[in-house]
Amino acid sequence: MIKGEKPGDDKVLGIRADMDALPIQEENQVSYRSRHKGVMHACGHDGHTAIALGTAYYLNQHRQDFSGGVKIIFQPAEEGPGGAKPMIEAGVLENPAVDAIIGLHLWNDLPIGSAAIKPGAFMAAISVFNCTILGQGGHAALPHQTIDSVVISAQVVNALQTIVSRNINPLDSAVISIGELHAGTKMNVIADTARIAGSIRYFNDDVIKLIEQRIEQVIDGICRAHGAKYTFECSKIYPPLVNDPEITALVTSKASQLIENPESILSEYQTLGSEDMSFFLQEVPGCYFFLGSANAAEKLNYPHHHPKFDFDETALAMGVEMFVGCAENFLG
Repeated sequence: MIKGEKPGDDKVLGIRADMDALPIQEENQVSYRSRHKGVMHACGHDGHTAIALGTAYYLNQHRQDFSGGVKIIFQPAEEGPGGAKPMIEAGVLENPAVDAIIGLHLWNDLPIGSAAIKPGAFMAAISVFNCTILGQGGHAALPHQTIDSVVISAQVVNALQTIVSRNINPLDSAVISIGELHAGTKMNVIADTARIAGSIRYFNDDVIKLIEQRIEQVIDGICRAHGAKYTFECSKIYPPLVNDPEITALVTSKASQLIENPESILSEYQTLGSEDMSFFLQEVPGCYFFLGSANAAEKLNYPHHHPKFDFDETALAMGVEMFVGCAENFLG
């Protein structure tokens, strides 16, 4: 918590930075590569932490320039299971109460010197589902004696891809992705069970109700056709991330001072990626935005979650300027 010394309102601005890594083996051959086997910062969260620390350092040195206060929130577990909600429940937005909150994500889908700042729905909600196909195992040479969970699961996976394309209004964005498919223990044994796990991304709550219903209908129909049984469960993880128009305008105003080309500030950018910053934005008005961090000329443009992910570090200074400028404008 950094308290300003300038007379004025006692408003408090929250600045959130996530700080977790991912279970990926880093392939970058640089001096600052991960020292821990099988774990690396493959999404830029180390950059978010550095930006928040830089912001805290500057504001602490310039308390006389603002009133009220700035609460810097270092959040774990954005990559799962979600650290924002437990922090909120523990009171991170209280004592003193936070009036507004901002956050950013370094974004390698955009070049350095650009930003995506959009009011309203900016990032998608996410639900996850698990399904276990319950068949009957047996010898690979005698398939007629079995109920082949692998064949059934293959049909389920393919059929699920038709739900969005044939059941959802094309004007409503959604995506179903299968991330796990596990079955079998040996090449000459037909597996009795197969497990399927995936995620659903969406903006509209009416869409997820229909998708959940259709997923189970598809699984049920295919299993019935083969004489198999199944278990199915689906749960919501993060809600949509929705930016407050007023705070978004404040962030956009600061970006326009730093970014010379107006076309490099994208006001209609959306992604079906999800973020638990959405929980903070359900509690207080705020804005979450993307800061371009890719530099193709320096080969710093690998996508997020790639073993060679890295970013142009000039984005760090830009991030600090954005946060400091927003804090000074919000707090007078």
